Amino acid sequence: MFSRDNSGSRARRKPAPPTIISSDINVRGDLSSDGEIQVDGTVEGDVQAMRLTVGVSGAIVGAVSADSAVIRGRITGHVRGRVVTLAKTARVKGDVYHETLTIEPGAQLDGHCRRLNAVEDVDHEGV
Repeated sequence: MFSRDNSGSRARRKPAPPTIISSDINVRGDLSSDGEIQVDGTVEGDVQAMRLTVGVSGAIVGAVSADSAVIRGRITGHVRGRVVTLAKTARVKGDVYHETLTIEPGAQLDGHCRRLNAVEDVDHEGV
């Protein structure tokens, strides 16, 4: 009566380890991950991830889209995320689209801050 039928259940996947772009790496091209990306080097291209961390030495020239983004380095391009944190060392040139935004004293933002509507999707194109 209450038996489990595992034949149609989804296989459980272990979360992948974070992708780390170390400080001595320069990437030209877009990055996309269903998991976490940490950028300590330079990326020239768009970056899309579930979680994104840009380290103090990290730099991205391109659009950023993440569910959660912690920016400690430099971004030249739009940032779109549900939860966006600009740490005191952050330098962002571009608009920030967010549901929740934290800006620490010392962070620099050259652009507009715009709140996402609850029905808007973080991966929305055209921004």
